[in-house]
Amino acid sequence: MTTTVPTGTAVPTGTPPSTPPRRRLPFRTKDAAGRSDGLLFVLPFLVLFGLFLVWPVAHGVWMSFTDSSLALRDTTFVGFANYAEAFGDPDVWSSLGNTLVFTLISCVPLVLVSLAMALLVHSGLAGQWAWRLAFFAPYLLPVTVVTLIWTWLYQPDIGFGNELLGAFGMEPVGWLSDEAVAMWSIAALTVWWTVGFNFLLYLAALQALPETLDEAAALDGAGAWRRLWSVTLPQLRRTTVLVAMLQILASLKVFDQIYILTKGGPNGTTRPILEYVYDVGFTGYRLGYASAISYIFFALVIVISVAQLRFFRQED
Repeated sequence: MTTTVPTGTAVPTGTPPSTPPRRRLPFRTKDAAGRSDGLLFVLPFLVLFGLFLVWPVAHGVWMSFTDSSLALRDTTFVGFANYAEAFGDPDVWSSLGNTLVFTLISCVPLVLVSLAMALLVHSGLAGQWAWRLAFFAPYLLPVTVVTLIWTWLYQPDIGFGNELLGAFGMEPVGWLSDEAVAMWSIAALTVWWTVGFNFLLYLAALQALPETLDEAAALDGAGAWRRLWSVTLPQLRRTTVLVAMLQILASLKVFDQIYILTKGGPNGTTRPILEYVYDVGFTGYRLGYASAISYIFFALVIVISVAQLRFFRQED
């Protein structure tokens, strides 16, 4: 007795259709030789990672609980005394405030100016290679060259800044000696020097955007500004988040240009927290106290990074 399936194929009743036997794949096991070979491949990295990252971090944490000094051979465990002193040190809070002020006044233009530069180049401006070279070239310069250039620009008597102000009938400015202007002068230098990296990130993101959305908006009658605000900028949101996060972390770690230009002056108004750590550790010889300050700042950077991630994740 047989039944007919919908395809018209006759199959014996009560007999399940035959299926080809499954081919079992060979089971591979990692032998001891394979594991040892893999360990040999990663061993150079592990050695360097331990020597230049894990050990310095662990040793620095230990030093922060001691009175370690460059002037003394013996060290004594002091517990949390260095941390307690750091929280009560007004110089720690003033230098930390200077760092936050620099971060605020430098990050905003570094995001907005780089975006404007990328939009200008992406719009099809004539001489594309020249604009890209001009925007990115300062980023390739070492900090010593950059500070030398801007030191001459900020010269009170023969500098270009005061010469330009004099051409408009304005009084000269102490770009690096005036407490109200010095931090803004350093921020301007930093924007000119590092904006090229953010410019490349934005330009790469613009070139990767699909043109169909912009063309559809143009067909619907949207003007250039409306397409920029409603089509282009929303698609650059993730790039903006990346640029902002990288820039905030970089600005919090500022040291080189400030140390070379002003050494924290005038009157400590431009001294960042890392320069204070340097002064305490290598000028005051108090390595233990400097380590405690550095790890307090490290904890602050971690808190700011986590807050950024949570904020941008909620916005998404």
